[in-house]
Amino acid sequence: MKILLSAILFSFLTSGCTKQAPMINEPATNQTTTPSNGTGNFTYLALGDSYTIGESVKQAASFPYQLQGLLKAQNITVANPKIIATTGWTTDELQAAIKRENLNGTFSFVTLLIGVNNQYRGYPLSTYKKEFSELLQTAIAYAGGNKTRVFVVSIPDWGATPFGKNSGRNTQTVATEIDSFNAANQEITLAAGVSYTNITPASRNAATDLSLVADDGLHPSAKMYAEWASSISTKVAAVLK
Repeated sequence: MKILLSAILFSFLTSGCTKQAPMINEPATNQTTTPSNGTGNFTYLALGDSYTIGESVKQAASFPYQLQGLLKAQNITVANPKIIATTGWTTDELQAAIKRENLNGTFSFVTLLIGVNNQYRGYPLSTYKKEFSELLQTAIAYAGGNKTRVFVVSIPDWGATPFGKNSGRNTQTVATEIDSFNAANQEITLAAGVSYTNITPASRNAATDLSLVADDGLHPSAKMYAEWASSISTKVAAVLK
C-alpha cells in the first residue's frame, strides 16, 4: 500500500514535468506597471507549480484568483492573473516555460512560489539556490524592476497531508528539508529587498484539519488558499493603492 501511495504522490507532484505551460488566460501583451489610482486595471503575473494553478480545486479557488478577488473588494481592480505554472515543475522547468512564453512588457505585480518538486526529487539545495535567485530576478524584471511589487511565497509542507503521511517518506525528514529550502529562498528574497510571506507553519495545520486539504489528499483546499491570499493581499494592496 505504501508503495502504491508513493507512486500516486510522485504522479501528482511530477505529472506536468514534460508539458508546456497551459494557457490559463490569454497571453499578456504590451502590459505596463499601471499607476495606482484606485480605479485603473492592474496586471498580475503568477509564477510557480501546482500550488499556483490550484491543483484539485476550481480555478476561482486558486490563490491567485482569490487574491484578485480580495483586492477587488478593496476597490483595486486587477485583470485575470497571467499564470505560468504546471503541476510537477521544478525551478529549471519554470525557467524554461517562462522563456517559451516570451512575454511582452511588464506587470503591476508578480508572485513566485516554487521549489517543492526540487525537494521531492532530491535535487541539490545548491542548485535550487542558484535557480531560485535567477527566477527572482526574472520576477523583478517582469515587475518593471520594482522590487516592492514582487511577492515570494514559501513552500508548504506536503508531508503534513494525508498523502504525505502514507507516502512511505519520513514526514520529519520532509519537514526538515522543506525548512532548508525555505530558509534558502527567504534569505535570497530578503537580501534582494523583496517581500516574503511564510505560509509553511500554517500549511502544517493540514495534519489535524482536513478541511485544509483538497480531495486528492495532497494539495491545499480552497480554504487554505484563502488563507494564503489573505496573507498576501494586505501587502499587495499597500503598494498598489
